[in-house]
Amino acid sequence: MIYLRKKERMKNLNLRYLSLSKSKKFCLSKNLVEGTGPLDSKIMIIGQAPGTNEDIGGEPFTGRSGKLLDRLLVLAKLERDRIYITNIVQFFPPKNRLPTESELAMCLPLLKEQIQIINPKLIITLGNFATKALTKHSQITRIHGNILPIKLANLRSIPCFTTLHPAAGIRFKKNISLLEEDFRKLGFIIKTI
Repeated sequence: MIYLRKKERMKNLNLRYLSLSKSKKFCLSKNLVEGTGPLDSKIMIIGQAPGTNEDIGGEPFTGRSGKLLDRLLVLAKLERDRIYITNIVQFFPPKNRLPTESELAMCLPLLKEQIQIINPKLIITLGNFATKALTKHSQITRIHGNILPIKLANLRSIPCFTTLHPAAGIRFKKNISLLEEDFRKLGFIIKTI
């Protein structure tokens, strides 16, 4: 019964997400890339925004970054189909640019509702944009591999594991070892939740 309620709430939330694309201020793709995974997942992964492949396929982390994320999840002994995966902004920014402050302001309240629906025990933020949006901490290269608290209205404080975005590993090969180290560490942390 609880799962069915979560499903209905997520369906309504996604309809509200879609309505953002009708705003005159909206400069993103019109394709909503919904989060995927079980709505009762204990772990939630949050990235920045969909890329071109995700915009076309309608699912987060299916391109090159997604393939690297899959490899990293194996290091942490996590199964992708048991994790809820989404993005801060769920529409593709043209030319793969960073979402603007106004786009973040439109999407962040809906993401926070999404987090409330899932109610995970651990959130994993991928990259500086997602980490800063949820924890107010920036400079991911300094704080990666750490747990920071996220406090949302009506929820307990949720621990947030911070790491680089897989795209950082694709662009700069030296970051792959940092990502691998973080995900191995994450594997140990998960045993405690």
